[in-house]
Amino acid sequence: MIIYVRYATHQKIYLALLKINGLDIISNLCHYTKMANILNIQFSPIIGNKTENLKRIEKFIFENANKNLDLIVMPEFFSTAVENKINITEPSCGGEVVNFLSEIAKKYNTNIICGTVLEKEGEKIYNTSFALDRKGEILGKYRKIHLFRFFGGQEHKSTTSGDKEIVIDFDFAKVGLSICFDIKYPLHFKKLIKMGAEIIVSPSAWLLPESMNQKEKEIFINTWKATNICRASESLVYFVSSNLAGKPISGFDAIGNSMITAPSGEVISQADEKETVLFANLDMNIVRELKKAVPIYKID
Repeated sequence: MIIYVRYATHQKIYLALLKINGLDIISNLCHYTKMANILNIQFSPIIGNKTENLKRIEKFIFENANKNLDLIVMPEFFSTAVENKINITEPSCGGEVVNFLSEIAKKYNTNIICGTVLEKEGEKIYNTSFALDRKGEILGKYRKIHLFRFFGGQEHKSTTSGDKEIVIDFDFAKVGLSICFDIKYPLHFKKLIKMGAEIIVSPSAWLLPESMNQKEKEIFINTWKATNICRASESLVYFVSSNLAGKPISGFDAIGNSMITAPSGEVISQADEKETVLFANLDMNIVRELKKAVPIYKID
């Protein structure tokens, strides 16, 4: 299943708001409009089978290659799943996973956020997201700062926290990086917009126990959705979350529900719990004009 959206509803809303506030940007938009084509992959990985997972990821990309993609986003631990992931690490250059995706970036002329890999440097292991340009070059990498260490999470026992926020200056937009549990820390995103982020991505592996009853599951998923909307609207950015699907670890289900959310808080595109891709064509001028009209990134 592919969910395709060309996003225009929010443009009408914001043009009206900006006109009310005395900013006539219609003429600017007529002469300069940059639309960004985003492919957001919600993926159900085979546990421990990196080779097969990479092949399946390329199949999704191949099937959408005619969309002139500007950015592909994929989930946390997409190449390994979650179970026994600590036994499948990559070197500080990203190893097999990043090398494979580097070739994909060149082949399909697209930028890529490489989900995450477990990056080993010396004796330390980091949960790391690599950013590739259209030539397959590494523009930067983000090591997850806020590890899942609450509500029974044990990530901090095997993984070291990163210590630096990252915004990547791609050829179409400035993209801020976050990973999964970072979404619970709004000051992380405040730093990203101060650094110029226009889009923020969130490769994720949000899971819930199989033992949860239906009401508990609904509350959990609704909280996830609400947090996505909040991070987009409070930061005035497009927020792209790419989540796992399926059963990436024994006893847990991935919630899916990957999203692309507008700076208005409107959900542009949203998946259900199944493996799928989301595609959206985003007007970057909306974010750029909002930064001028509502400079929240300057507020401490």
